[in-house]
Amino acid sequence: MNGFLSTLGQKLAERWLSLLVLPGVLFLATATSARILGQAHALDYGRLTDRITLWAKSPAATTAGGQVVLIGAVLAAAAAAGLAAQSLGTLVQRTALAADWHTWPPPLDRWAGAVVTRRRARWTAAVHRYRHRLDTDARSLARTGSRPDPGPRRAAHVAMQRIATEEPDRPTWSGDRIHAAAVRLERDHHLDVAVLWPYLWLTLPEIPRAEITAAEQALTRAAALGGWALLYAPLTVWWWPAGPLAAALALTSRYRFRNTVDAYAQLLEAAVRLQATDLAAQLGMDHGVPPDPVLGDALSHYLGPRVPTPPASGGALSD
Repeated sequence: MNGFLSTLGQKLAERWLSLLVLPGVLFLATATSARILGQAHALDYGRLTDRITLWAKSPAATTAGGQVVLIGAVLAAAAAAGLAAQSLGTLVQRTALAADWHTWPPPLDRWAGAVVTRRRARWTAAVHRYRHRLDTDARSLARTGSRPDPGPRRAAHVAMQRIATEEPDRPTWSGDRIHAAAVRLERDHHLDVAVLWPYLWLTLPEIPRAEITAAEQALTRAAALGGWALLYAPLTVWWWPAGPLAAALALTSRYRFRNTVDAYAQLLEAAVRLQATDLAAQLGMDHGVPPDPVLGDALSHYLGPRVPTPPASGGALSD
């Protein structure tokens, strides 16, 4: 038990150091540079080193007690900055997935609705172009007997996928990518992911569970980068080099978040398709391979909560 607790404490300390303290120290260093240099001397590193050298020679930094207090304050401030970035990362993730955009306060809900409408129009046009290319290639194959160049067809498909893999329902690509997995499972097998997923998760084998967990953690880390970008952005008011740093963090966060969302959606859809029949078998239901729509309806009906019955009007309520 002592060895287990020691290993657990070491892992927690490593995660605390890598996720909170080290990025927080970098943020504090940037904030300190912004405070010392300002816009007028943004790249004057001589001024920065002179000021830091002066601070290092102060009595508070040369005594052992002062150094302990200083290190403790820096670690605490770095951890606080890390926690703030994690909190902002949660906000970034919720905004990027936009699952609850209908409940956003006005005028954000109206703006999100307008974005969804525009994305649907663009996606519909892209689908028509892709289907037109499919029909053209099919007619060419029937007429000449040789397969046409797949390049234009693939380009039309990629253009459609850039907007959304299914008809847009959310104002962001990432949100629609997660939503597309649920749409496909409902359309193909009548499987309600929102109802089935807690039960499927409990029955998943170790390997797919570990892969999905890793994808969720990568998603959180990518969103945390966006949180750091939000923390760095205000420093631009005092020190313009913080702007490119915030922009680089935001772009990296966006790239990683989209890639991770795509991987997570694929894993989610694959896990449901593969494990739905096993779940049905554990519940004693007859099933086919792959799960047919009848089985999907049966699973959703069996596992879904029943609609509550309202009390009779005028009846007395029991304690």
